[in-house]
Amino acid sequence: MVLLLGLWSLVGPTAGARAEGAGTRAGGAYAFTPGARTVVGAPDTASAVELDTRHTYRSSLPRAGRLYYRLRLTAAETAYVPVTAVPPSDAVVSATDGIRVSLRNANGTSCSYASARFGAGISPRPVTALGQRETGKALCQGGGTYYLLVERLDSGRPDATAGAGGWDLEIAPVTEPGLVRAGSTTPPPDGDSASPEPPSGRPRERSGGSGFATARTVGQGVWHTALTPGETRFYKVPLDWGRRLHASAELGGAQGHGYVGGALTLSLYNPVRGAVDDTSAGYTGTAKPTALAPLPPVEYANRYAVPAGVTSVRFAGDYYLVVHLSTRLAEPFGPGPYEVTLRVRVDGRAHAGPGYDGGPVPEDVFTISEADRAAALSGGLGDAVTGAAGGQGAGGGGGDGVMRLVAVGGIGSGTALLLVLGGWTVAARRADTRKR
Repeated sequence: MVLLLGLWSLVGPTAGARAEGAGTRAGGAYAFTPGARTVVGAPDTASAVELDTRHTYRSSLPRAGRLYYRLRLTAAETAYVPVTAVPPSDAVVSATDGIRVSLRNANGTSCSYASARFGAGISPRPVTALGQRETGKALCQGGGTYYLLVERLDSGRPDATAGAGGWDLEIAPVTEPGLVRAGSTTPPPDGDSASPEPPSGRPRERSGGSGFATARTVGQGVWHTALTPGETRFYKVPLDWGRRLHASAELGGAQGHGYVGGALTLSLYNPVRGAVDDTSAGYTGTAKPTALAPLPPVEYANRYAVPAGVTSVRFAGDYYLVVHLSTRLAEPFGPGPYEVTLRVRVDGRAHAGPGYDGGPVPEDVFTISEADRAAALSGGLGDAVTGAAGGQGAGGGGGDGVMRLVAVGGIGSGTALLLVLGGWTVAARRADTRKR
């Protein structure tokens, strides 16, 4: 009985708030994919190590670095190779610093290139750029050896001495098969390009993950967390074919005087971590929202469009919302934590996807799991145990704390304890439903 009373005191709302605070106010270290393989980039193609799309990799990029990695691709598959650069938290950066990524064939012809920079926030944070080889394009056709080139964009300022060492890298290659039958290469019509009304209602507590691998699931609704300057948090929104996402973020008010450009940054990435859109807001101490541009529904044929915000919304799966607070907030407005509200709207009619001639690698990259569907509908309770493994605090109005205690209690305290906690969970949910 003493054990049960002790656990009840932890599950209560006050303890839930304490767990949430601990999760959001801890250090901002990036959470790499568990089991990622460590590789060393090469200064030239001759010694480049081979990457396999069945694995995610860790590497390091030195200052003024230029590194190569090798891949073997077939003629029928489209390849996506996202690279996330993670500078040290004490790195001194400029708005134009970042990385550039390109995928090249054996002759040195560039199939694609993309860059990612720190932007107006002038704050070190994880940034991601995507290299890709698309079938059906004029360049880089045929199977064989291809090379991923990762370059560091550095302003070379003499004062950039702190954290001037290597930046950690996460590389997560993906391949997409062709279609059984070729479809239309005409992108869908623009449709409604107006910004939809953001959702309203009582915010639900939801701490974010510390990387793509630990991103926390959110669905339509209003979500709240607290961040400190320099922190980056990752969320994922499951999107079926035909569904459309709109999102905005708001930084709450604070005491202080001054102006910080790019204080709050909201970025959106697709299931292969390709950039879709990003937005940022300057800050003067009063609440300030910023919203992503209107996006089209997820459709295969979007890839034939020209605007990046359309062509990148090309497959179903988990879309990632990444929120960052600039380190520069601390000086004029204090160390925080700062209240951040995320508003997510998902609309559109879901439908079946295209007929692929085979499966992607990894096999689940364009798939929405039933657990994710349940998590998006219930406020994220479906991934509570996964989130705990990622080191995040409680969310979903305290329900995550209950689920984590169930997971731990089931190992050490027996079935009776599980049943009691399960009953409390059901009662709490019913009470919460009545309040709404």
